[in-house]
Amino acid sequence: MSRKRRAVPAEVFVSHSSKNIAFVNRIVGVLAEHEVKSFLSKANIRGAQEWHDEIGAALERCDWFLLVLSPQAVESEWVKRELMFALEEKRYKGRILPVIYKTCEAKKLSWTLSAFQNVDFRKSFEAGSREMLAALGIQHASKPAGKRKR
Repeated sequence: MSRKRRAVPAEVFVSHSSKNIAFVNRIVGVLAEHEVKSFLSKANIRGAQEWHDEIGAALERCDWFLLVLSPQAVESEWVKRELMFALEEKRYKGRILPVIYKTCEAKKLSWTLSAFQNVDFRKSFEAGSREMLAALGIQHASKPAGKRKR
């Protein structure tokens, strides 16, 4: 029986706690190195823009949902709202990827998260990056950032 290959993401919505921004920026950097566009609220929402509407538009536009899990994320009202939206959207079926940044009680966000494939970054950022890219259907680039031909 052959496995169905997932479509490479056009744009990934990155749901996270702002308290984990350094880690999140590293993940977004890995995605960018592999030419995958991502939506990160702090980076994509500027000044007077209506942030609520911008997040909603990004959730409607993106085709993958990456959930960065940490103690701060499971306590975030906005992370929970974003996840609830993604769980209800049919187009995100099979395209929600929990990323474990720090040990936490993910079930505080949703009891359904235990059913999802997840990627664990707690031991190694490099190994986590490779696993994340594979889950997204992207082949890991062998050349370091800045040395890839465009």
